[in-house]
Amino acid sequence: MTRKILTGLSSQAYEHPFDRKALASLQKMPGVSPLLKKINEYGIDRLLRLQSLGSEIRITPRNFPQLHQPLVETCQILDISLLPELYLLRGTSFIKTYVVGVEKPLIGINIAAMEWLDVNELIYVLGHEVAHIKSQHMIYHQMAIVMPSLKTFLSNTTLGLGGLVASGLELALSNWLMMATFTADRAGLLACQDIDVATTALLKLAGLPHEYLTTTVIEDFLAQSREFASNSLDSLDQVTKILSYAEPQLTWIVMRTGELLKWVDSGEYDNLIQQENPQTPEQPEQTEGWNFLTSW
Repeated sequence: MTRKILTGLSSQAYEHPFDRKALASLQKMPGVSPLLKKINEYGIDRLLRLQSLGSEIRITPRNFPQLHQPLVETCQILDISLLPELYLLRGTSFIKTYVVGVEKPLIGINIAAMEWLDVNELIYVLGHEVAHIKSQHMIYHQMAIVMPSLKTFLSNTTLGLGGLVASGLELALSNWLMMATFTADRAGLLACQDIDVATTALLKLAGLPHEYLTTTVIEDFLAQSREFASNSLDSLDQVTKILSYAEPQLTWIVMRTGELLKWVDSGEYDNLIQQENPQTPEQPEQTEGWNFLTSW
């Protein structure tokens, strides 16, 4: 398919309003600035990059063109001038991708993604990761990656007081990370430019192999996603919310799909994709809205 190159695209044009609100709340929290300074002192950026360089296979146009070319196309569509390096990591029973690097970003993608996703779905998934770079999420994104280890270190060296502070920051980071995921999903759709492709990619991210993606399965999944997005879930207590969200194995694919469908159904995606110069939204979205930790 022929995709539109979104020349001049600004990340603010597709930024989810909950992302903007959660990041503003995170930045106001006491301790964020000292923590970022400490992470910089420890050289976390270099450490995370070194781990990829020393453990994974760097993808080039020669060795894995089926992965390199979709990344090139994704960056062209989303107007990213600097092509991040791409690394292939060992396979698992599910699709895994990541992005690290503030100064020199790189993207990791596993063998399961290469084997399960077709080229259009790869563009969606790569668009999701590239969005974190374009939105300048990386400094907070990396803080979320190292937060569990850093919390343990602070707790052991400050008689537990640092761990208490870090726990509050960890919850705020977790909340923002989910909101940033909504923004990244929108960028993935802008990259692949087909909601059906985005849907099948998300189903595969949920762990469903291609042979199970029947019309009935997809239709029921879309209905489930719209049903989830329409519920406020007020009946759940606060402890249930936090404990559910703290579980790292949960993908929240249904929730993510529901948010993406709401964006498409509202007409905002079509309005953006049709603009000649998509730098800002035609109608700014309301900043008030659902917060994963407080609005259930």
